[in-house]
Amino acid sequence: MISRISIDVLLAGGAVLLFAPDAILRILAPGFPPNAAWIRQLIAAARLGVAAMNWLQRSTIPGGIHGRPIVTANLVLCFVSGMSLVRARLDGVTPAAAWLVIVPLALLAAAYAALLLRGPLDPLGGRTD
Repeated sequence: MISRISIDVLLAGGAVLLFAPDAILRILAPGFPPNAAWIRQLIAAARLGVAAMNWLQRSTIPGGIHGRPIVTANLVLCFVSGMSLVRARLDGVTPAAAWLVIVPLALLAAAYAALLLRGPLDPLGGRTD
């Protein structure tokens, strides 16, 4: 379930930044220079790439020895993106609407951190044998 939610969030963010960047950046980053289109395209590529990776791994169990790279990539992307937006929001660079992006990223980062620390099949974090 976490993979499907992550796919939706990352795909939506990547698609918006790729196909309608001016509309969203005018709201989230009012001073963003219009000639810096390549930056938003790089951000969109990262989000779409991780969404595609999640889509290909959606039928596997996240975490564990084989799923750790997927979990780690999602954790880093969501955590760094969320914290960068929180910092921009606290500095007054972004409007209050940024929380609509920050909250899903923070929830996904927390979910992936829990998967990274406990493993895919052990809900309590202890040994089961």
